[in-house]
Amino acid sequence: MDRKVYLSGELVAEADAKISIFDSAVMLGDTVTESTRTFRHIPFKLKQHIDRLYQSLKVTRIDVGMSAEQMMELTLDVLKQNEACYGPEEDCWIVHNISRGLSIAGADPTVQSGQATVMIFTQPMDLRSWASFYSKGCHAVTAMSRIIPSQSLDARIKNRSRLAYTLAEMEVKLVDPLAQGVILDIDGNIAENKGSNLFCVQKGKLLTPTTDNCLAGISRETVLELADQLGIETHQCRLQPYDFYTADEIFFTSTPYCMMPATKFNGLPVGDGKVGEITRRLLNAWSELVGLDIVAQAEAQLSQ
Repeated sequence: MDRKVYLSGELVAEADAKISIFDSAVMLGDTVTESTRTFRHIPFKLKQHIDRLYQSLKVTRIDVGMSAEQMMELTLDVLKQNEACYGPEEDCWIVHNISRGLSIAGADPTVQSGQATVMIFTQPMDLRSWASFYSKGCHAVTAMSRIIPSQSLDARIKNRSRLAYTLAEMEVKLVDPLAQGVILDIDGNIAENKGSNLFCVQKGKLLTPTTDNCLAGISRETVLELADQLGIETHQCRLQPYDFYTADEIFFTSTPYCMMPATKFNGLPVGDGKVGEITRRLLNAWSELVGLDIVAQAEAQLSQ
């Protein structure tokens, strides 16, 4: 069965979903985005993702031509149209990409020709690249490149201009092909990963960077909520690589895998070199929240 894509007013087959080479998404990388995932085919925090999408649209001055409520209805319709494409144990991404529309080459890149380009699609949630890290942890490595400072582009605007992140990840892979990147800001503070937020545990306290130079992640928010329910003390603060070198635990948070433990940082073991207790407690709490064993679902894909 072919998946369907919503493309600027039409529901089309995935193979037929095409945009102009003159779209601002192509010409300028001028696109805001959101990625949501499902658990047992139910979208997780879709309203929060759409609310954040509309904040990005406001700041970038893109007129999407519909309300957030209409966007929600369209999104749920796309998911319903594609639901039969996913097995009972399979979940999916729900992705929004919205550009300014056709771009007129010239002196003023803000000139918009016609309506915004609205793309909504689903794709299978492929977790194989991260699945083994739940039990053994990943190797977190700092990139040579620094995050784009918020004075230039606020990281809270979730956008598709990913070149800086991709180059940073290439640097990390020179150290370890399986490494997961940790990007610093221009002052040397821990910022974020190419698509994730970062946490560490110090003496039972859960620490994460402020959103001065990183995305205000919805998975990040979920961990802070779960930690509060579990009675784990949390702090949002500036963190340096030193704090990660001396941490008892480190983990990443992101929509697809939720939480990814790191057991090595720049070649040195994190804590005792094993996935930590607080990380496991938070992962278990997240699984209980969504009614699905997050780790088991990901690890089951390794044998497929």
